[in-house]
Amino acid sequence: MKLLLNIDVADLPSAETFYIAAFDLRPARRFGDAVVEMLGAEVPIYLLHKADGSTGAGGSPRTYDRHWTPLHCDVVVDDLDAALAQAVAAGARQEGAIREADWGRIVTVADPFGHGWCLLQFRGRGYDEITT
Repeated sequence: MKLLLNIDVADLPSAETFYIAAFDLRPARRFGDAVVEMLGAEVPIYLLHKADGSTGAGGSPRTYDRHWTPLHCDVVVDDLDAALAQAVAAGARQEGAIREADWGRIVTVADPFGHGWCLLQFRGRGYDEITT
């Protein structure tokens, strides 16, 4: 199986700028003026221009206010404090304090298009610290 991540955005140029600055991704292929492929993560990320108010999943209107979804992405980083500062400087909004866990540290952020992301810094053996 090969995984591709598609992210709907209302403004493709500003989304490209954000994902370059926040996560050090780089633009690769362009599919007309509506899609840009971003590389630099373990899976390709496709930013898809979809107008605010256009029809989304289940016929619901697409909105870019902060929204909840049962699916979110984790970005594993070596230095959580530095990664958080970089994401916020690029336009992400921090949502809550950095939390400590037996496996490492985590903080949640939202991108400028309402999508939630978790930044994770593993400690020791990462998740293996809590497996039985």
